[in-house]
Amino acid sequence: MLQVEDLNTFYGKAQILFDMRLAVKRGEIVVLLGRNGAGKTTTFKSIMGIVRPQSGKIMFKGRPIQTLPPYKTCALGLGYVPEDRRIFSGLSILENLEVGKQPPRAGLEPWTPARLFELFPNLGERPHQRGGTLSGGEQQMLTIARTLMGNPEMIILDEPSEGLAPVIVAQLARTILRLKQEGVSILLAEQNLNFANYVGDRVYIVYHGSICYESAIAELSAEAYEKYCALQIGGG
Repeated sequence: MLQVEDLNTFYGKAQILFDMRLAVKRGEIVVLLGRNGAGKTTTFKSIMGIVRPQSGKIMFKGRPIQTLPPYKTCALGLGYVPEDRRIFSGLSILENLEVGKQPPRAGLEPWTPARLFELFPNLGERPHQRGGTLSGGEQQMLTIARTLMGNPEMIILDEPSEGLAPVIVAQLARTILRLKQEGVSILLAEQNLNFANYVGDRVYIVYHGSICYESAIAELSAEAYEKYCALQIGGG
């Protein structure tokens, strides 16, 4: 589904990513673990075309996308849920969903507000409430729901559990697993190791802009976990 090879990204003269590489198979949940500043968000912005990598290759469904602007990448079926959510605070829940609407894709049941309200019942209880008055957890749900209105085949989630109450984190984890059942491939960044273990199929650990470890999530060894802690990546 997604293949990233030898990605090098700079902010000005400062290099942030060093030969970054990762892959996501169809129907898979892949987790990037790393502390703040490790390069997770820059990796996602490079994939989406928000930040242009200086070198490397990004393939989505067999097509190179490293030179495409974000709107064209999204049109191909790759959705992005940023860490800062970016909802339209003055618009209602329904209006936020309409902003993200794109045509259906072959082989996937299209997402509608009715389907999304089944997935996020908190939002369905008050569809006309303005986004800016929602709690942090509800805003996170709305951001994911708005992205799904684009009918993506894959979504990228940047630290979805950060700053949320444990009960909301548990609900979010169940939602992510439900999306996998619906056929959506997922790449997400996390610092919460328990969350990653619950939802993930495979894991990459990011350190100073490159991958220092990768495995199936079930094979994350005690040695790797110690390395994870030693790098002060943190987690639950």
